[in-house]
Amino acid sequence: MSDSHWSRARREANEEALDYYRQRSRAPGVAEGGAERNYYCMECDGVVPFDHRGASCPHCGTALEGAAKRYFNWVEINEPPHSELAVLLKPVLVVLGVLLVVALLVWWWL
Repeated sequence: MSDSHWSRARREANEEALDYYRQRSRAPGVAEGGAERNYYCMECDGVVPFDHRGASCPHCGTALEGAAKRYFNWVEINEPPHSELAVLLKPVLVVLGVLLVVALLVWWWL
């Protein structure tokens, strides 16, 4: 390859990304490899098997809480969020109460 080849011409362009991947290659569990559905611990960046049943990271012991899991280059939420009906019901009831009071005042005034 000549020096004008794209891989050599852009040699210095991605140092930040390359440093990140070099660092990731030293995370706990990476050397052992893994399957396509493994995810990473948010604390130590260690590889956690997708079917891991423990409540904590097998590498650092940090609690694996929440529905979000960090994969190679995205964060995924596997569990559906809880219903927001209770949150929405409160303002709806306040508005209906105000409308009822206004309707009663108008009825009383007429």
